[in-house]
Amino acid sequence: MLPVLWRVANHVLTTRTPIGRKARKKVRAHGGPLLRVKRADLRADLRADLRAAGVEHVEARVEDDGRPALADGRTLDVANVIWCTGFGKDVAWIDIPVTGEDRRPEQTRGVVESTPGLYFLGLPCLFSFASMLVGRVGRDAEHIARHAHADAASEREAVLSGA
Repeated sequence: MLPVLWRVANHVLTTRTPIGRKARKKVRAHGGPLLRVKRADLRADLRADLRAAGVEHVEARVEDDGRPALADGRTLDVANVIWCTGFGKDVAWIDIPVTGEDRRPEQTRGVVESTPGLYFLGLPCLFSFASMLVGRVGRDAEHIARHAHADAASEREAVLSGA
């Protein structure tokens, strides 16, 4: 991405600016530029590196105990799940009301105020136009991590105080 466009996507088109809020509304209603990498487009050496690192692509549903249940009957005991939904914005698998009239998650910079402990990352225009790009998702992840840490600390404090 050209440096000027990168700067605009990161610093001008944000939820803090009027033009950014206007662009966010448009992107959320009609979509943004199509950027994608298909699995088949990944270099063979990268696919091999991912497999060697234990990365496995699966289609699964998270069951009540929080572990992914696969279509082939396996239940995975994993430490991390990266949930990639592509460009479909389907959050119907979340069994709590978190969406607004537009059927998109109601959140502020990824933090769902109505459901402590629930966060979204990688959504189009989460904070800036670049929020959906791998190269800029870190800023949003840091923001969410700070909130998650503060939420966990508040919960621990409540438990310790007997509240």
